[in-house]
Amino acid sequence: MKRLLTAALFAALMSGTAFADTTIKLVEVITSPERTETLKSIVGKFEAANPGTKVEITSLPWNEAFQKFATMVSAGEIPDVVEMPDTWLSLYANNGMLESLEPYIAKWQYTSGLTDRALELGRYVNNTAYMLPYGFYLRALFYNKKLLAEAGVTEPPKTMDEFVSDSEKVSKIQGKYGYCMRGGPGGLNGWMIFAASMAGSNTYFNDDGTSTMNSPGWGKGISWMVDLYKKGLAPKDSVNWGFNEVVAGFYSGTCAFLDQDPDALIAIADRMKPEDFGVTPLPKGPDGKSFPTIGYAGWSMMTASQNKDLSWKLIATLEGPEGNVEWNKKIGALPIHKAAEKDPFYAGDQFKGWFEELADKNVVPTVMPTYLEEFAYFKDSLAIKTSEQALLGDISPEDLSNQWADYLTKAQQKFLATKK
Repeated sequence: MKRLLTAALFAALMSGTAFADTTIKLVEVITSPERTETLKSIVGKFEAANPGTKVEITSLPWNEAFQKFATMVSAGEIPDVVEMPDTWLSLYANNGMLESLEPYIAKWQYTSGLTDRALELGRYVNNTAYMLPYGFYLRALFYNKKLLAEAGVTEPPKTMDEFVSDSEKVSKIQGKYGYCMRGGPGGLNGWMIFAASMAGSNTYFNDDGTSTMNSPGWGKGISWMVDLYKKGLAPKDSVNWGFNEVVAGFYSGTCAFLDQDPDALIAIADRMKPEDFGVTPLPKGPDGKSFPTIGYAGWSMMTASQNKDLSWKLIATLEGPEGNVEWNKKIGALPIHKAAEKDPFYAGDQFKGWFEELADKNVVPTVMPTYLEEFAYFKDSLAIKTSEQALLGDISPEDLSNQWADYLTKAQQKFLATKK
């Protein structure tokens, strides 16, 4: 009997030791010091609720994250949980490397409180939740109230025609401009938003895989963007502006309008009084619709994880109402829980424009064709080079539309061929 008790005690101790040694590996890929500290705070609550479980966080710098994470995976250094940007989702999901979260979501107590967009975008690949988004980066229109008042404009524009008219009035003020155009890195969103809004459709391709970029509606929208710049309604050097420059152009009072995600609000709110600016839905095109681009990121579980239940518990802690709101307040994304709109942080006028967009049936949040392997090069290289040429007059808007259409048609038809 004594021997049996000793054996049982030894087994229990060994079991406790094994549990104490449980480590969940998490990789963060959109990294900043503030984000990492917030992540550690939420992870700390998970560890406290799961004694003996430790989370090992690896933070990759964003500009090197894609290559570094791919190298890790190739070397067999596969984490349990990874921060998954929308542009990576199809790559890893279609290669069988991401675990379906459907069984977990089906039983999760907070699933019914998620926004429809959260589940829709999480299921972007094969209608399966290979990722649960933690937040949305949805474009809306920032506007400078003082600058508009000085130009004699009483309210922000609701249509693209009003946007041009208001920009012309502001640009008559010495040293001021209507639009903070993002002509450099990350600038493709603006082109896509206004071209789709002018066309009245966010359909990128016809059934045969040919691109709509050089169709009459999309072409008119691309010409509209070029005209804004050539008419002097955007700063001359905005042809090269990226995120930091357009945000600084807005909060410095150089431009009256800026189309940007909620993450821009962090810097703007630090430098402008709340009563001096607002955020409103993007102006609508001739058909009464607008198509703001929506980006997102979330948490995924790797198929190779040996601790799937604990990995889900970690994701659930990060994605639950408390963790999700804490995280999004720091990173500047819109949270995934419907109840977050009632949080005092989001209830003010500063977030009103984004929630109005999500509620308006004539505002269609639009995902760019990130499923195409060739899209990353298009977005980060080809589109920047050719749009700059068009803004500077080196090529015509028609040339720009045709180049984009040719490239995207080849990519889409190649993609369709793999589905046969």
